[in-house]
Amino acid sequence: MGSTCGACGCVPCAGPGSLDWSPVRFLNDLQPQIDLTYGDVFLVPARSEVASRLDVDLATTDGSGTTIPIVVSNMTAVAGRRMAETVARRGGLVVIPQDLPVEVVAEVIGWVKRRHLVADTPIELTGSMTTGEALVLLAKRAHGAAVVLQGRRPVGLVTEHDLTGVDRFTQVRDVMVRDVVTLPDGLGPEQAYAELSRVRHRLAPVVDAEGELVGILTRAGALRSGLYSPAVDAAGRLRVAAAVGINGDVAAKAAAVLDAGADVLVIDTAHGHQAKMLEALRAVRALDPQVPVVAGNIVSAEGTRELIEAGADIVKVGVGPGAMCTTRMMTAVGRPQFSAVLECAAAAGELGRHVWADGGVRHPRDVALALAAGASNVMIGSWFAGTLESPGDLLTDNAGRQYKESFGMASSRAVRNRTAADTAYERARKAVFEEGISSARMFVDPARPSVEDVIDQIVAGIRSSCTYAGARSLAQLHANAVVGIQSLAGFTEGAPVSQSW
Repeated sequence: MGSTCGACGCVPCAGPGSLDWSPVRFLNDLQPQIDLTYGDVFLVPARSEVASRLDVDLATTDGSGTTIPIVVSNMTAVAGRRMAETVARRGGLVVIPQDLPVEVVAEVIGWVKRRHLVADTPIELTGSMTTGEALVLLAKRAHGAAVVLQGRRPVGLVTEHDLTGVDRFTQVRDVMVRDVVTLPDGLGPEQAYAELSRVRHRLAPVVDAEGELVGILTRAGALRSGLYSPAVDAAGRLRVAAAVGINGDVAAKAAAVLDAGADVLVIDTAHGHQAKMLEALRAVRALDPQVPVVAGNIVSAEGTRELIEAGADIVKVGVGPGAMCTTRMMTAVGRPQFSAVLECAAAAGELGRHVWADGGVRHPRDVALALAAGASNVMIGSWFAGTLESPGDLLTDNAGRQYKESFGMASSRAVRNRTAADTAYERARKAVFEEGISSARMFVDPARPSVEDVIDQIVAGIRSSCTYAGARSLAQLHANAVVGIQSLAGFTEGAPVSQSW
């Protein structure tokens, strides 16, 4: 975006040297002689004037527009349209994968841009549809309800409870709840929550002034809309990012993605510190994109500096820490993630740019540590794969547990999808070299089935981390953080115990 860009007023526009950057302090001024993972370290509490978690501002300053520091990785099994609208509504950002045809990416971006900022996108049924059809669709929404329409007006509601024990060929109109309470569009979160509580309903359709369906809102959704600020563009629409690879006509695909309205462009490859990435970055920078350009992945200060000099506003950090990645076991290449983020964030900060920590987070504490190390956003993939909003079908194992299948983006499965247009010989040759798991079961947590439930958990952890560090913002969290190094026993000591010993 360059030092003269005034398109968004974000920190990356300000030019090299614009960040007041300082290195993270280690407890007792210890200088680690080995690289560290998130499990190797902890944050030391400090004197704090921050009285409440809600006094903490989690908005980022890297130009991405996120109001919480969460970005969903561009994994095919994770980042779809439902995930994109839901996460953006809570302030995060989803990166649409590069394996999709450009016209599909454009359609997804347009769809997300048309979503409501408060009400969830409803499942719409007609009275003549069967309960079997309805059951298939209900799993697509965490709220577990569908709105029955006559024209565009709600005339009934259907939940899984209404369909239990009913013949699958029964028409929806015969089982729907007809006593429908609606909420007017534009009602504030506190008023919407109060109205749902008054009528003792868990959810209700949201309608416009003509009584036509706009969306659906639950009590939890009303509560969240008062706690989170959506990530929106200059026109007040939900934000969404899109990725491109480094092969083929990168400039043409990037131009198409930008024309489609992507708010952030991610240039992505497993090994970002290579000549083809630098060429791709220069080609994209020649387009003069008016949105932040993210590039990666790398794990070194040298790689960070080279990608920034080639045109990256944000550098993506992480080689091998992801749950679906086998790179370190296959190649011995990579780096423990906390140290990688620490070093790369320092290098980027010196140049007035930012890093995203990509992979390796399995607990809210890991997200807080990545932010303390200097990341402006944290990318999450597999953790979100086992949620109802991820694109995969909801499956059930022999024990009755629900799950979704996930796979790595360097796995043979992903390679097959990415090389569908190649000859059979070329596809077979490329499939020999895989560095990722092709099929993994990501179980849906019954207590937290939605990505919003997981976001609540993560954000609660980050906010508490900030209060312990006396920080009212992510910048203060980094500035105030004091990091200690612990043994495996120290990590285990901090883990909760679910039963007596």
